[in-house]
Amino acid sequence: MSKIVLKGYALSSDEDLSVIEAELSKHIELTRQEKGCLVFEVLQDQNNRNRFNVYEEFIDKESFEAHQVRVKSSKWGIVSGNLEKHYHIEEGVFQLT
Repeated sequence: MSKIVLKGYALSSDEDLSVIEAELSKHIELTRQEKGCLVFEVLQDQNNRNRFNVYEEFIDKESFEAHQVRVKSSKWGIVSGNLEKHYHIEEGVFQLT
């Protein structure tokens, strides 16, 4: 089975920062409830409040793509539209135990 891992960071403008901070916890909660989500972490950088470090793992490509579809139609999809995203996506094989 091929797992999808996304890692990187997103940058917010000063103007969008308060709405990003306000909506982030709901986005994390909803994502962690998604079928196929193994890990979902978004942490505000301690040295740069406008930077959010992101790490995601999904059980397979289909789950990852379903997540992307849900996000686009969510409030988070709207408020995060201006984020400058620097992500790297990897697909790998792993064994379920």
